[in-house]
Amino acid sequence: MRAGSWLLCGGAVAVALFALAGPWLPLGSPTAQVAPPLMPPGPGHQLGSDLLGRDVVARLAHGGQALLLQALGATVLGSLAGLTIGTLTGLGTGRAARVPLRVLDALSALPSLLLLLLLAAGRPGDDLMMLTAITAVSVPFSVRMIREATRRVAGTAYATAARARGDGVWHRLRHDVLPNIAETAWAEAGVRFIAATQLSATAGFLGLGAPAPAANWGRMVRENAAGLTMNPWAVLAPAALIVVLALSCTLLIDRVATRAGTELPGSVTA
Repeated sequence: MRAGSWLLCGGAVAVALFALAGPWLPLGSPTAQVAPPLMPPGPGHQLGSDLLGRDVVARLAHGGQALLLQALGATVLGSLAGLTIGTLTGLGTGRAARVPLRVLDALSALPSLLLLLLLAAGRPGDDLMMLTAITAVSVPFSVRMIREATRRVAGTAYATAARARGDGVWHRLRHDVLPNIAETAWAEAGVRFIAATQLSATAGFLGLGAPAPAANWGRMVRENAAGLTMNPWAVLAPAALIVVLALSCTLLIDRVATRAGTELPGSVTA
């Protein structure tokens, strides 16, 4: 892996650790007014203050944990659902395999942002509902990806022979399918994580999830956009953290996808 690749991977780890551990770092209160509004960087306030005079660094430290946990939780749940439904429908035939796909097709026909808003409106300000909404948005894509990978494996000679021997579905899944789609499943989970990160940031930008004054990287961009010319760091810093996290994870996905021999949509070449 080239030096630039290592740098981006290190960036992903650093941003993730900062997001998770940020609330416990001794960086002050994220809600206290400590300076004049939109004060530029200076002594004691390395990135200045936001629109309400709150320290930008403290807001950053407290604003990434919910976003990252929502993205991780949605990735795990969406990938498990996609792996379960995708493999079973990939091996199945007839109505039992078609019905779940038609339901998911109907779900995927709704624009992602609209579905997110509809689900979040049921319990506004609830981070758990946001996690559920982000998961629901990602499941149809996961199922389609895993199903196609499963169908490719099911068409091979050794998988056909296993079926002819009378091996059960669970036996074929364990010994024939899962070992051969593992790398594709990991790569697909990486794509889901990037999409979940973007959706979580978008939800924060729109004011969904935990309400203000709770810090959120997405909400910080919206809150301070009006003062961009006075203290651009209040907008650029949270946006940069989101971009670095997504770009670094994209690099890792490319590596996994290359090893798996799978071309995934939405990735970039390092």
